[in-house]
Amino acid sequence: MASLSVHSDRLEIHLTRTERTLALRRDSIVVQRENIRSVIITEDPWIWLRGIRSPGSMIPLVLAAGTWKFHGGKDFVSIKRHRPAVVIDLVDEEFARVILTSQHAADFVDSLKLPVEPMPAEPTS
Repeated sequence: MASLSVHSDRLEIHLTRTERTLALRRDSIVVQRENIRSVIITEDPWIWLRGIRSPGSMIPLVLAAGTWKFHGGKDFVSIKRHRPAVVIDLVDEEFARVILTSQHAADFVDSLKLPVEPMPAEPTS
């Protein structure tokens, strides 16, 4: 399973050697945190697939790894069986969406949350 590293300015997705081979990808995926639009946890990652595989590997309902191209761009997918997964919607990145199965999906979502800073008071006239 891919390992996720959350930094103050970026998210790094480090693929295992097997995932890189199946996805036909050499490098890790790095996205800027400011480009993450939303993150959700899903029990059925297969319903989130859109478009066609290009390049990558797929055994329906067992394994999907690689790039899925669709009319509006492309997604990166690394899902296995019917395990919980995170769906990360992105803007201004290589991929429009990243879908990854993860045993630690809830912890990952919590780690992305930034502390909320209080809004400065508006000056009164």
